[in-house]
Amino acid sequence: MRKYTPSISLDKKVLSNVDDLLQKEWIITNGLGGYASLTVLGINTRKYHGVLVAAFHPPRDRRVCVAKLDEEIKVGNAFYHTSANEFQSGIYPKGYKLLQEFHLSPFPKYAYNIQNIVFSKTLLMPYKKNVAIAIYEFINDNKADVEIRVFPLITCRHFHSVLDRWHNQPKFSQKKYNKRVKINIQKPQATIILEATHGAYTQTEKWIERIYFREEHNRGESYLDDWYQPGFFEIKVRGKSAKRFALTAVAGEDESNIEEVADEMPATMYDIENLYNAECERREKLLERFYDEHKGVEEKDWLSWLIYATDMFIVGSFEKSWRSVVAGYHWFEDWGRDTFIALPGLMLVTGRFEDAKQTFLTFNQHFKNGLIPNFISDADAKPVYNAVDATLWFVNAILQYLKYTGNFQFAHKNLWENMKAIVENFEKRKSPNIRIDDDGLILHGPQLTWMDTAINGQPITPRAGKAVEVQALWYNALKTLEILARKFKETITAEKFARLAEKAKGSFNAKFWNSERGCLFDVIDEQGFGDPSIRPNQIIAVALDFTMLDKMKSDKVIEVVRRELLTPFGLRTLSKSDPKYVGVYRGDRRSRDLAYHNGAVWPWLLGPFVKAYLKTEGYGEYTREYAFRSFLAPLLTTQVFVAGLGAISEVYDGDQPHKVGGCVAQAWSVAEPLRAYVEDVLYFRPQFEREIFNILD
Repeated sequence: MRKYTPSISLDKKVLSNVDDLLQKEWIITNGLGGYASLTVLGINTRKYHGVLVAAFHPPRDRRVCVAKLDEEIKVGNAFYHTSANEFQSGIYPKGYKLLQEFHLSPFPKYAYNIQNIVFSKTLLMPYKKNVAIAIYEFINDNKADVEIRVFPLITCRHFHSVLDRWHNQPKFSQKKYNKRVKINIQKPQATIILEATHGAYTQTEKWIERIYFREEHNRGESYLDDWYQPGFFEIKVRGKSAKRFALTAVAGEDESNIEEVADEMPATMYDIENLYNAECERREKLLERFYDEHKGVEEKDWLSWLIYATDMFIVGSFEKSWRSVVAGYHWFEDWGRDTFIALPGLMLVTGRFEDAKQTFLTFNQHFKNGLIPNFISDADAKPVYNAVDATLWFVNAILQYLKYTGNFQFAHKNLWENMKAIVENFEKRKSPNIRIDDDGLILHGPQLTWMDTAINGQPITPRAGKAVEVQALWYNALKTLEILARKFKETITAEKFARLAEKAKGSFNAKFWNSERGCLFDVIDEQGFGDPSIRPNQIIAVALDFTMLDKMKSDKVIEVVRRELLTPFGLRTLSKSDPKYVGVYRGDRRSRDLAYHNGAVWPWLLGPFVKAYLKTEGYGEYTREYAFRSFLAPLLTTQVFVAGLGAISEVYDGDQPHKVGGCVAQAWSVAEPLRAYVEDVLYFRPQFEREIFNILD
């Protein structure tokens, strides 16, 4: 056992509860946007599940290439299936009944006990490779030989879709090379190479039709899939002996490139074990660096899992420099807003400053009309500019980066001109539906904040006008720009930003305070009327480094948010007393969208809530310990063991018992609570924080 590596184990007794365990999923990633993910029973319950989901144009164009690897073991004249697949008529075969233990540390391992045979399968993804490796270990305590067959199941479809072979069947062709088989696919074009360290491959070709994805059915999504089974790998294990072997899967679009990658992969168990150890070591170093840089922090499994989880969201291309953040697994792309809300927790508290720099540069190159993209499409890699707040979170993330690194030279050389252009473009109204109004606040159109869902093109929470967190971010951005202008000796520019900030602050306090409820309006519409809906957005106005509120108003905001919105796992998006409140995030897309920002609980909001609470109550030891026990511990110490093992999910029901929903691993759900724990509860403050703020003194 490595020094820091955490583990999650489920034994035979726990593994008997099928319906509960089909809610537990694992995911491992490769730093390219690709991943492997299944349930702990080895049953695919989502169209997004697969042993090899490869990003053909990292981190985008993700395709489920190898859906599963199913095993069959022959002992004498008897056949035992360790696999389990779900159809609408039920689960067949029921190989999960042979499962003795599931273990995650850091890679998933399935362990079986069959007729005096101890058998295990461990799944591995090498970093920066569209490759998955299954490592098998057999101990045969029988006198007779046993035979193992491994059946790869292929789809090679986009991960948002399903395959119906009778309406849109890809054309498969295969070529065998002893222990290797190359499968070429047309429409869509792809190549998959499968190679075993031992045994031989036999071509058979058949289809497994109408695989049932229960989670997709529950979500009102397409839920039936067809899988192509090209053949099988067969390995013999002598009586009273042990054997280790591995099966490697490589996938991509360019056949020659995939052949090169396959040739580079280790071909012997010795080399595969070295690769496995190297991948474990890479992950171990993430933990080692964190605990070394945060002396005195007690090593805990839940904390180590969170540090591991930060790594899964940081992605790049095959080149070394490019970086971005996948907002959530399984289905999100890299979103600008999510990236820069999550960046401090993913990259700064973990010491990954170079990754932060490259992430800024990635989005900076897409800067247009004063905006960074809200997201970059997985399908066509086109940037989409439909957010008013993403750019302001970008500026806040730069401030946080400077607090940690003091690297003003990088900011001045690479980011400063575009940062100034944000204000200029807002003044000149170059971005549709976004401008600086006469009162110095940002006026924007509907569906441009993080509460952006729509049904049939109609926004559910349009929030057009002046959203409260947008104004808070705007003021925070102006003060950040003032700091940088003063640092860079641009006095006239600094004075301009200072004037804009003061004007915004005056207007904000005059218009946003709801004296009747003792908190902030959520939105001021174009006619000047305030929306009294009690939502969590107002907590951001307290939590940001530069706030427009005095202590009395800050205290009242925290009091209202705590009373109306706080749950063990995050903040509700709307008070339960509001007639628009929807307390259960379940059902088809329409049902889920109605609850998404009208009651669903979001864990990421605990980050700004804890920061706001400690800013107003003080950072005394007792207060920090109280904040952890009361606000963070219920989430952090339990939820990494619940749904997406080792990570934190996207949302929870607003109603008790707050069932989990959405993505099983969400970047800002991990990042913001982790940042609050490290910076605010443990009080490891950024090295250059004082220097930054002293610039304004």
